Formats: sequence, C-alpha cells, structure tokens
Amino acid sequence: MNEVSKAKSLHDLPPGFIFDPARASGLMTRHGHGGWLGLSYHAHGPDWVELSLPWREELAGPGDSGVLASGPIISLMDNATSMSAWTLCGRFVPHATLDLRIDYMRAAVPGRTVIGHGECYKLTRTIAFIRGIAHDGDPDDPVAHVAGTFMATHGSYL
Repeated sequence: MNEVSKAKSLHDLPPGFIFDPARASGLMTRHGHGGWLGLSYHAHGPDWVELSLPWREELAGPGDSGVLASGPIISLMDNATSMSAWTLCGRFVPHATLDLRIDYMRAAVPGRTVIGHGECYKLTRTIAFIRGIAHDGDPDDPVAHVAGTFMATHGSYL
C-alpha cells in the first residue's frame, strides 16, 4: 500500500503529490458531508472538475414535488469549484470559501442526477477565482450558475 492510498484526507497526502481530482475525489466523497450526499467524480480537465449528485428522496425539498433542495446543489458546486482550484495549481492547498454566489435558473428535474461543473479561471498567490454551472443533463439548460472566490489559508496557490 503506497502513501496516497493510506491517506485518510487530503491533508494526509505526501509532499510533492500532484493533485488528481479523479483520485482525490475518493477521499472527499468517501466520508462526511460529501459522502452522505453521494457526490462522486464525473470528469475533469486542466482547470475544471465535474462531480455528480444523484437524486435521492431525502435530498428533495419540502412538499411532494421531488425537486432537489438548494443545500445539496450548493455543496456540489462548492466541492466541484474547490477541486478545480487544486486541479489548476496542481496540488491540494487548504482554502476557505470567501464568496460563493449561486443563481438558480430553474428547478432540477426530479429523479435526475445533477452534474456540477466547476472551473478555476484565475489564480493569484492567495485567491482562486471560480465559476461553473449545475445541470441535470443539458449544459445549455443549467439548473444554476455559480461564481466565487476561495482564499488559501495555509500556503499559496502559486
């Protein structure tokens, strides 16, 4: 068993580890809030990450509509955009969400998985600028748009 597979969290990764969202998502989504929500890795590129949030009845809002509540979608987008910052800089840097604005365009269709696409479009020494969309099958018909910033709390992105 190597050091990476022994890691229980992103904080346990060995020095020099190149951030790989496909592998790291297992650490983020195995336990805690992301694990309970059922977030999982979907895809990634050099500055973006996609995670999926499968529909479950207990994640639906009040009433009988079956529409996902806003909280799980906020968590999906916070996670996807966080991972996009680490993907762009190539390593895990502890950070805090400074600002995360979400504009809801429509309700997610009940029963459908929601995909969160997060992109980091600029890094400074301590600030990551992010944007993204959540959709339930058609990126051209998003459920929500997101924009925000993260601040490195221990170390630097650059």
